[in-house]
Amino acid sequence: MTVAPKFDTTAAVTPEPRVQVAALCHRKGPNGREVLLVTSSRGRWILPKGWPMDGKTDAEAALQEAWEEAGVRDGQVTPKPIAKFLGIKRFNSGEEVPARVRVYGVKVRDLARKFPEQNRRDRRWVSIAKAAKLLADKGFRKALKAV
Repeated sequence: MTVAPKFDTTAAVTPEPRVQVAALCHRKGPNGREVLLVTSSRGRWILPKGWPMDGKTDAEAALQEAWEEAGVRDGQVTPKPIAKFLGIKRFNSGEEVPARVRVYGVKVRDLARKFPEQNRRDRRWVSIAKAAKLLADKGFRKALKAV
């Protein structure tokens, strides 16, 4: 009698990567090019980032995330991504899913003092060198080379 091999049916199946859009907000500061970082819900420094939005291009969605998370009231967004990478989206529940992140450049012209997520996030202008040290995600660090 032949016994069929047993397969572990409880093993996790890697989900298809989800798409996320991010905004690499930058300006010319007093000492050179600066980028705007925000804190994640876990307190890590990140770029403003979110999901694509119905009725908006990915570039427009990235600009919307820059407004909601960092208070970018006026900015010029690149029509195409300046960088792309495969990252991990970590949810507050602990769930993690792969994400294809498209990073759009946003030349910031004006920041608002009040913005939708001001009570949930810190924001900080930093030099590109400082941003490279603060950003934990390798994909975000590589994107810095585009500004």
